[in-house]
Amino acid sequence: MTQSTRAAATAVEPSRSSRMVPAVRRAGFEIALLGVLYVGYCITRTFASEAFAPARGRALDILTFEKSWRIDIEKWLNDQFLAHDWIGVASSFWYATTHYLVTLGVLIWLYHRGALYVTARRAIVLASMIGLTFYLLMPTAPPRLVQGGYHDILSMHSDIGWWSQNGSSPKSLGDITNDLAAFPSLHAGWSLWVAIVLIMAGVPKIVQGLGLAYAFMMTVVIVGTGNHWIVDAVVGWMVVLVAFGAVLAWERGGPTPAANDEPRPATPHTLTPAPPGRRS
Repeated sequence: MTQSTRAAATAVEPSRSSRMVPAVRRAGFEIALLGVLYVGYCITRTFASEAFAPARGRALDILTFEKSWRIDIEKWLNDQFLAHDWIGVASSFWYATTHYLVTLGVLIWLYHRGALYVTARRAIVLASMIGLTFYLLMPTAPPRLVQGGYHDILSMHSDIGWWSQNGSSPKSLGDITNDLAAFPSLHAGWSLWVAIVLIMAGVPKIVQGLGLAYAFMMTVVIVGTGNHWIVDAVVGWMVVLVAFGAVLAWERGGPTPAANDEPRPATPHTLTPAPPGRRS
């Protein structure tokens, strides 16, 4: 190796290491943020009211509203999931898996892609915080806990899966599940977040269609398994739409760039000749 080659290699090494430090710091920040969201959910379980009567009353109010609009399909759909065992099993695995894996996978994809990541992350964090606030202030029972012929599909198939009998959390962590956190549905909200992100990212139309189909399928599953009311899903969508709107409005008017948390160094501009009649 010549002396000039060694000098070039020596010059490259500090550059690489200097780029790794911010990257590691940034990844640590993102992991910590997910941890904060998880702790926030646990706090709702600790401080949210566990009084069942008011939570059931809110659920019945939702059902009354749905009946007035003739959208109360929960019982019919839940019966289909019960009557066809393969649907019940498949929906249980879907409910306990995709909510976490798809959302996390899209976040990681956006992180490596760079563009849009910060906007999308801000939106999902804000939507989650709004949802957690509802869980604290307005505990609402899901259909599976309301007497009226609704069936807890996940509980019925918990013997073949890793989820507990009182939610989609692992069996050893069943006690941290907030059974009265039905309104709004973050399962529905996060699935719509995935669809919106794919559309904003400009991926091929077929992928955008898959994102919308995923959001629709998630809604069918959460209602059919007896875990949410139709209104829960609709409000979950609204929460995500409001979060995106608020984030985009704030980014347009705020000083922080939307593309990244840290402003990028200015790109050197080449000098261009001055227009005729003007002199520098």
